Amino acid sequence: MTDEEAMILALDHARAAADRGETPVGAVILDPATGEVVATGGNGPIGAHDPTAHAEIVALRAAAEKLGNYRLTDLTLVVTLEPCAMCAGAISHARIGRVVYGADDPKGGAVAHGPRFFDQPTCHWRPAVTAGIMAEESADLLRGFFRARRKPKGDAA
Repeated sequence: MTDEEAMILALDHARAAADRGETPVGAVILDPATGEVVATGGNGPIGAHDPTAHAEIVALRAAAEKLGNYRLTDLTLVVTLEPCAMCAGAISHARIGRVVYGADDPKGGAVAHGPRFFDQPTCHWRPAVTAGIMAEESADLLRGFFRARRKPKGDAA
């Protein structure tokens, strides 16, 4: 499965999250050796009443459960938005081999922005990172979601 194919699947999970009223972020964990989708996740803090239920965390939990191991070494995590500090920490602890993300997050991101988690000397596991895969599609989904939330009720325009 290519990065783009995996991102299309992640975007599907992001759209499903938006349909539930969650911020539209989706994640997919792949085994690059086989191309198998190991786990998926969509943002879910509101519905789960769990502030840690970001798409990446949901997918990491599902992958660890499926594989019977919290170490997810050599797997690839594909996510529609640059991971935040919490998710970057979980990715490092899980020993994900590679992270692929779509849209940059200058306010809340922690990979290329903010604390740049994987660049810190205290980070014990640094995955390879590929940024910008289908970035415009990911950003458009987020912009549309928040634009719709800001639109006054009854405004037909």
